[in-house]
Amino acid sequence: MSDLNNSEVKFFLLIGIPGLEHAHIWFSIPICLMYLVAIMGNCTILFIIKAEPSLHEPMYYFLAMLAVSDMGLSLSSLPTMLRVFLFNTMRISPNACLAQEFFIHGFSVMESSVLLIMSLERFLAICNPLRYSSIITSNRAAKMGLILAIRSILSVLPFPITLRRLKYCQKNLLSHSYCLHQDTMKLACSDNKINVIYGLFIGSCIMLDLALILLSYVLIMKTVLSIASLAERLKALNTCVSHICAVLTFYVPIITLAAVYRFAKHKSPFAVIVIADMFLLVPPIMNPIVYCVKTRQIWEKILEKLLHICGK
Repeated sequence: MSDLNNSEVKFFLLIGIPGLEHAHIWFSIPICLMYLVAIMGNCTILFIIKAEPSLHEPMYYFLAMLAVSDMGLSLSSLPTMLRVFLFNTMRISPNACLAQEFFIHGFSVMESSVLLIMSLERFLAICNPLRYSSIITSNRAAKMGLILAIRSILSVLPFPITLRRLKYCQKNLLSHSYCLHQDTMKLACSDNKINVIYGLFIGSCIMLDLALILLSYVLIMKTVLSIASLAERLKALNTCVSHICAVLTFYVPIITLAAVYRFAKHKSPFAVIVIADMFLLVPPIMNPIVYCVKTRQIWEKILEKLLHICGK
């Protein structure tokens, strides 16, 4: 029995929705549709920005970065979610779990960073428009994208490395249909203090991004309220609507899930799973829709392409 208790687990078990395993096939239909919409929407934005020289500007480069991070989130979680809900295949090897976790957290950090950079871009465009074109250039936007990618990789690289050093004995049941750092480290039977501390550090970095985004909008509101014309105020605020929606769809599920884990005494497993899935499913779907609807240049170019294809 002692040898059994100390033997390392050979695989982890993912879960779908507890108590509704018989209905997983029906849940897979909306999940597949959501992934399809997310992938097609973000691919469309990337294609339009690449194909149209008029959109080769810093603002649209940042939007392309957001689409890349959304695509990454979708494709990172898609394989295991479909395996669980379509085929009821729960097993995942530790190496595959750690790889998925690396990509999910990496693209999450990247999305948070892109949203911060986009808020700073809006701040300069509204609060200092005369110097905007000299500060935010296409070359600097490309360099920012490279820095964000490097930051995302380096910040989450310790996750799989430190988790690989832990020992997993008896427990191997995860809490979601995909792998997360905070979920995996709880299964370890060895000391995971380093993982806890570093996980809190990364969470603090994401919350710092949110705090800086909020600060930028406080300064934007201060500038907007100083504008005499109501029409000009509304015009300035309208340019921020898409970004505000992106911020809300990304951060609200994260904050809600953290609050549920921290304060809810009798939390529903179903509610926790739904909120966690929203974190991965909603932003990649909503961001392309919101930006296509609210950004005139984007939907005009999409409409032109569709009319051109139909004309052929």
